Amino acid sequence: MQQTRTFTDKVLLVLKGLAMGAANKVPGVSGGVVAFVAGFYEEFIYSLQKINYKAFILLINGRFRSLFHYTNGRFLSLLILGMLISYFSVSKLLDYLILHYELYVWASFFGMIIGSIYYISKDFDEWSKRSLIFVFLGILAGVAISFLEPAKENDNLWFVFFCGMVGVSGMTLPGLSGSFILILFGNYVLLLVDSVNALYDTLSELILLDFSFTQDLERIRLLEVLLVFGAGSLAGLVTLSHVLGFVLKHYKKDTFAAIIGFITGSLGVVWPWKEKIFKLDKEGEIILDSQGNGVIDYYDRYFPTFSSAETWLAIFFILIGILIVLGLAWYEKKNQKPAIK
Repeated sequence: MQQTRTFTDKVLLVLKGLAMGAANKVPGVSGGVVAFVAGFYEEFIYSLQKINYKAFILLINGRFRSLFHYTNGRFLSLLILGMLISYFSVSKLLDYLILHYELYVWASFFGMIIGSIYYISKDFDEWSKRSLIFVFLGILAGVAISFLEPAKENDNLWFVFFCGMVGVSGMTLPGLSGSFILILFGNYVLLLVDSVNALYDTLSELILLDFSFTQDLERIRLLEVLLVFGAGSLAGLVTLSHVLGFVLKHYKKDTFAAIIGFITGSLGVVWPWKEKIFKLDKEGEIILDSQGNGVIDYYDRYFPTFSSAETWLAIFFILIGILIVLGLAWYEKKNQKPAIK
């Protein structure tokens, strides 16, 4: 596992974390794909595995230097720093772009996933009947998740904790979008928009020594929800990393084949040409969640009209997405250094 990194390596790792954070927030896109294509997926999983009982003992004994080294702390801290920066910068930009240029954003991510599938598949030289079965099972699982119907928003703290455990899967499972899972659970707006914005507003006020938010019961509730969601995410991250570490160690070829299939199956989630269909009440009015947002019933996917300039522009963005992934993968491979044991 690489422990010695140049300054450039550290900057690139922060940028990779930033890319993971941005990908995790977009419904249908998985930060795990970024880790997979950028070549640090296994190090990421094995580093998370080190957050275990031994790490806890080092922590309570105050052996922080040993803890930092044992958990590959430099790698994880730089990656997490990038993710945190992303949530308050790139993620805000993505919110704006999705609101005003939704088709082109989806088209770009659709292309990026196609590029990821090509890049991962071309280096997979263990094709067999067994691996093809796992690819097929992965595709089935990805497609099945794509067509599940979203539930209503639920801010019960136990359910929020569960959302954190499951939603963090997008960081560790390439092809499984944590944001899309949160949409299915009905809590995407609550957990990744409202509560994050509440934290952002609170930090801004604290910098100005403004403590008036302590009297805002709605703000306090959202911060409480975010704290529980974060705890659930941490618990899910550690638990899932141990499971993935085990299967990567004992069934690496099968796992990679299933991941290729799963990413392929997830293409349906980010299909650019789709229309949101909202749930209606008995009177035919759109049902709103607690934040006043329409509750999505399902997505009506359709094939585009090729006589439209908008369609060709979207196809252009698909090609841009493919080139971005292949370009980054080529750059990563070119600059790849052997791990220092």
